[in-house]
Amino acid sequence: MTLYDLVFRGVLARLDPERAHGLAVAAIRAIPRLGLTRLVRRATRPDPSLAVDALGLRFDSPFGMAAGFDKDARSIRGLYALGFDHIEIGTVTAIPQEGNPRPRLFRLIADRAVVNRMGFNNRGAAQAAERLRRERSRTRRPVIGANLGKSRVVDVEDALEDYRTSARLLAPVADYLAVNVSSPNTPGLRGLQDRDRLEPLLRCVLAEAGSTPVLVKIAPDLDDAAIDELAHLAVQVGLAGVIATNTTIERTGLRSNPELVAAAEEGGLSGAPLAARSLAVLRRVRAAVPAEFCVVSVGGVDTAEDVAERLDAGATLVQGYTAFLYRGPLWARSITRGLARLRRPVPADQASST
Repeated sequence: MTLYDLVFRGVLARLDPERAHGLAVAAIRAIPRLGLTRLVRRATRPDPSLAVDALGLRFDSPFGMAAGFDKDARSIRGLYALGFDHIEIGTVTAIPQEGNPRPRLFRLIADRAVVNRMGFNNRGAAQAAERLRRERSRTRRPVIGANLGKSRVVDVEDALEDYRTSARLLAPVADYLAVNVSSPNTPGLRGLQDRDRLEPLLRCVLAEAGSTPVLVKIAPDLDDAAIDELAHLAVQVGLAGVIATNTTIERTGLRSNPELVAAAEEGGLSGAPLAARSLAVLRRVRAAVPAEFCVVSVGGVDTAEDVAERLDAGATLVQGYTAFLYRGPLWARSITRGLARLRRPVPADQASST
């Protein structure tokens, strides 16, 4: 048991999950405020052999932080210091919003999972754009993506203009944009995955994005035919990639107390229970798109072996989030160190003796 395990079980697990998240964010933001970014980054910097070229960008490693942790682009430098080599901020909406009523974040510790129904709480695309503009000016920084969602007060029928506003503000200051049409926590949002609605939406964001790469994030709850159709559509309209997957509305096979699961009610489940489905969707998407097409895998990633499995299954990049809550601040470092070991060539004399 690590020191973080003791802190988590003795302190953090006893706190309201959203309050614990706020404390973690404050600690991460303190790293650059105390002038410790370069020092901490020296201890977490990945092996150069892990560098990846994708989306016309250079990633120090394939592992990054998924959308949802840093909703307002306030923790980018701290997360980079801790070893995350790309950070997807958001989900950001054109109109600032408070999100859903609390409680809206629930731990399922027995499953190493989380249920959230945050509802895209954020301070809006304009504020996020100002923060990204400052981050883009730094010499040493991670790749920064911006995850775009629909404002809650905007009807689904008016979603195009809502996404257009966010894309116009964020495309000039983000390294890539991710169109989120797959969160279960905004009414009507998943309906935008229907081709008749999704195609004009993607074309609208592409028009605003200019040279900034655009990806679409899809749900794990789609059937195989729908996954194939969305993957083909992404290629057809000229997207740079697909992010697979968002959280799930499934609750089967959980080990947590049923009363605890019921108390979480509706919301998106993330963490270990999503791993098998996320991997299956990754393989489905990869089989449907060209080899050079970027596929980002997210959902249930916990260890370096998990990341290696996603890469072997065809992922270009891999993102994590929920396991960060259970593994602690050295999680990204352990992933990239372990991945470097797994990817290190076996010496000829050892290979011949096995």
